[in-house]
Amino acid sequence: MKVFVFDLLAYGEHLDHLKVGNELPYPLSSQHFKSDVAARTYAEHLDAWEEVDRLGYDGLAFNEHHCSPYGLMNSPNLMAASAAQRTKRVKLLIYGNLLPLHEPLRLAEELAMLDCLSNGRLISGFARGIPREYQVHNVALSESRARFEEAYEIVTRAWTEDIFSYQGRFWSYRDVALWPRPVQKPHPDIWMPIVGSKESIEFAARHNIRITPGMAPGGLQDDIIRYYAKCLSANGHVITPDHLSLGLSVYVADSKAQAVNECGPYLLYFNRTLFSHGNFTETSLQRQFGYTSDASLDYVRPENRRAGEHAREDFRNLTIEGVARLAERLPWGTPDEVAQRIIALADHAGANTVQIGFNRGAMPQEMFLEQIRRFARDVLPRVQAHRVKRVPTAEEATL
Repeated sequence: MKVFVFDLLAYGEHLDHLKVGNELPYPLSSQHFKSDVAARTYAEHLDAWEEVDRLGYDGLAFNEHHCSPYGLMNSPNLMAASAAQRTKRVKLLIYGNLLPLHEPLRLAEELAMLDCLSNGRLISGFARGIPREYQVHNVALSESRARFEEAYEIVTRAWTEDIFSYQGRFWSYRDVALWPRPVQKPHPDIWMPIVGSKESIEFAARHNIRITPGMAPGGLQDDIIRYYAKCLSANGHVITPDHLSLGLSVYVADSKAQAVNECGPYLLYFNRTLFSHGNFTETSLQRQFGYTSDASLDYVRPENRRAGEHAREDFRNLTIEGVARLAERLPWGTPDEVAQRIIALADHAGANTVQIGFNRGAMPQEMFLEQIRRFARDVLPRVQAHRVKRVPTAEEATL
């Protein structure tokens, strides 16, 4: 099994004291930004990524977010370029560039550069982004899917065709020959995060793109995998464990109680302050703005519809007692428990790659590094030695 470290790279100072009621103000005034904190945050995470590479993990995963302390990777390509120079062997998963918001030929060029800079270590993740990103870049949410699909075609054609021209709704090009070209042929692997909309699942399946299904293990994740497998089959592809990766929160401690006590406050900060700052997650609101369709969740079983609605109160109202209950189902606890839980979750989903998050809540650097090292010493060899050989949910779907 492959093990990636997913790093949100949140602003390295907690900002709870700025909240008004339950929410951090948006937009958050620059008077609260400290350049020394930002510089330290970048430096610390680059050091941590070197450690990830040195200790034998399989990859690093970056993301793209804008105008929020939630994540300081406004340009994941810049961060991946920095990481390419500080690491030797890990894969660099950009998860992902927000295709609807940027000029796609420029993205194709930058990603080709990154594949050359890293000597073929790039995995190119493409995502649509969250509503806040569209407000920042003044792009209509109703155009999101059309922009995504058009940009995807431009990027992949730029990578693979000798000279290409394109006439589209949003972008047009004439007689373009990309220099440099990616090291990997025909192009770097492409992955997509799937929050739940059926249209995204169908697109990924049409193009045989690997996915990360859902934001957390559970019934909704099973429904996504089942529908994805069905759509792959309809397009002449067979799902395998290498089609899937899982995003998991992980914390290694001497006991489950210690894990909750030490990591719980940082998970609370992530859920109650950082997550969805200046954004709306509710599927019902996203429908009103044309970001999702009325039919986007009609493949989801009734008992899992609540999870698919992504209600704000489900994460804003989390308590430490709620964290303790969540921890019973998470890879939190002793090394043996963490390894067993990761393997069990991966086997259940049928995913041969996991993306583990140690530090979504801006924890201190020494705590972050200790988790990277302890997991590498006590858990990583066992997880990497395991191989997921089947996708049980997909098998159920064909019965």
